[in-house]
Amino acid sequence: MQASLAQIAQIKVLADLEIADRITLQPYTLVQSYGKGEIIFHEGDSLPTKLYAVASGVIKVSKTATTGKETILRNLGTGEIFAAPALLGNGISPATVTAESDCEILTIERNALLTAIQQKPDIALRMLVVFNNRIQQLHETVHGLVSERAIIRLARLIQYFATTSGTETTPKGEKLKEKLSYYRMARSIGITYEECVRLIKSINSIISYHRGGEITIIDIHKLDDIADGNIE
Repeated sequence: MQASLAQIAQIKVLADLEIADRITLQPYTLVQSYGKGEIIFHEGDSLPTKLYAVASGVIKVSKTATTGKETILRNLGTGEIFAAPALLGNGISPATVTAESDCEILTIERNALLTAIQQKPDIALRMLVVFNNRIQQLHETVHGLVSERAIIRLARLIQYFATTSGTETTPKGEKLKEKLSYYRMARSIGITYEECVRLIKSINSIISYHRGGEITIIDIHKLDDIADGNIE
């Protein structure tokens, strides 16, 4: 089905479009629903030339090595765009995209988007900023996997989600709004599930982990010291 005007408006790179411009785009949009765990597309799939965005829910972007080991590159929520090669590259998906929750994916046909960009060039600038930031994040992740100890990568991952997703103040400390399971953390920083459990337990005076991925930062200053490599 077509996207609603409200759904188009919540896509972050399109947030400043006038109602008239959204109405013009609307016939060239499509919204598809996916259940939790469903594959949206696989690494190597050929993608139609469209802009892809999360209209609701959360998606996981991951790559799988020849050994079968999965590495989570990122999780994206409502309003985020993804699958840059479909719009700007060779049209081949560089990663597998999975629905982390029930979600809706909004697409906009390329030619219609280009027309909108002609009216609002800032759209293109916002898209470039998003994709550039992700390239930098990927570079930092790869660099970390090669040169940084696992405990440092873990601390930085928790810092990242505290900053990007936010925290809630509790009597015990700052609780992350984003839930991070052992599996998700392990696959995000390139370690095994068992090593992740061990590392979390080794810093249980700094962070608290509860079933389901609920993490509370008890001592933010010590977490910062670990992330900076100042604590052995």
